[in-house]
Amino acid sequence: MNPALSLENVSVPGRLRALSLAVSPGRLVGLVGPNGSGKSTLLAAAAGLLPVAAPGVVRWGGEALERIPALERGRRAAWVPQEARFDFGFSVRSVVGQARYAHGDDAAGVEEALARFGLAAIAERPVDRLSGGERHRVLLARAWATGAALQLWDEPLAALDPRHALETLMLAREMTRAGRALVFSLHDLRVAHCLDEVVVLHEGRLRASGPPDVVLTPELLREVFGVTARVEPGLTLFL
Repeated sequence: MNPALSLENVSVPGRLRALSLAVSPGRLVGLVGPNGSGKSTLLAAAAGLLPVAAPGVVRWGGEALERIPALERGRRAAWVPQEARFDFGFSVRSVVGQARYAHGDDAAGVEEALARFGLAAIAERPVDRLSGGERHRVLLARAWATGAALQLWDEPLAALDPRHALETLMLAREMTRAGRALVFSLHDLRVAHCLDEVVVLHEGRLRASGPPDVVLTPELLREVFGVTARVEPGLTLFL
């Protein structure tokens, strides 16, 4: 089976350096690293939103991204940006419904997405009148409603309260159990222990990747983040 996502020798000048990475279907993968380490750049490059320098290649399901037509990309991958900004007052329902544009605006799964992300009660409210956390849930619901096999989310938990962050993690796990691959960036290393894999970036390079209990060692945390920590099974404690 081809990886859901593979990056082969991918560089973005000034941001990423010759990075190679593969993500299998059904995996929940977290990107971690200090500010400016390249997490958002990696996700944007993986989504086809940033050009990569030759000879780097991004592949979805084994196919070079540059060969996938734009509409087909909308069926195969979903992107959630770090900032949930809306310049127009569309309703929550209509924004989530945008997920189905590449499917002919069939509205499949939109109502379920609204319910899953706790948005049904505010479905007719303009998105530009929502709180920051509510706006992020709208974007996450839209990504969920695409049904895309590859999900790329940039810091999806940062604006959420503890309850909605936990619910989002549970929904993410549900998605991967159904065979989707989900890659997202995060700063809370306690969350990393809930994932299948963590990818550690440092100064635009891949520093380490693998199971969190193997990768997140006190030595790596000191080197990459400059912090002293004690790591126990399923838990990172900062000292």
